[in-house]
Amino acid sequence: MLAAVFGAGFAWEMYEEPTIFDRASGHGFNATMNNIWDSNNRGRQWKDIRHKYIEGGEDEE
Repeated sequence: MLAAVFGAGFAWEMYEEPTIFDRASGHGFNATMNNIWDSNNRGRQWKDIRHKYIEGGEDEE
């Protein structure tokens, strides 16, 4: 069972075609999970609140 789960994840990562809906840098499982994580935690991540704590200077990203 565990091998089937890892095999399916690997196949999804390797063979999923990019679509216009992919917002992350990669495609497949990681991009999907990153999008879900970002949408569920919007406003609570450092990238969303950094501007409150950093004054002036260079932008890291």
